[in-house]
Amino acid sequence: MGYDGGYMMGGMHGLWWLFWLVLLGVFMFGGWGRSEGGRNRWREKSRDTPHKLLHRRLAGGDITPAEYEERKALLDRDAGPHRGNA
Repeated sequence: MGYDGGYMMGGMHGLWWLFWLVLLGVFMFGGWGRSEGGRNRWREKSRDTPHKLLHRRLAGGDITPAEYEERKALLDRDAGPHRGNA
């Protein structure tokens, strides 16, 4: 009457295994795509100032030195005297 052959204990044991497997899956797939080439790299690029982006385009050969100087002058003019060349 009081002993059911361990059926209830086996059921709880199975639920704990399921809990730990789900938790392991969350940790494994939760970090998926967070490598250097993932979202973090995009965030770093989005923090660049317009001057840094312009300099990067010059270094990459996307624009000529004359275009660089022209666009830099526009940025400096729009930034005003209080911002500087950050």
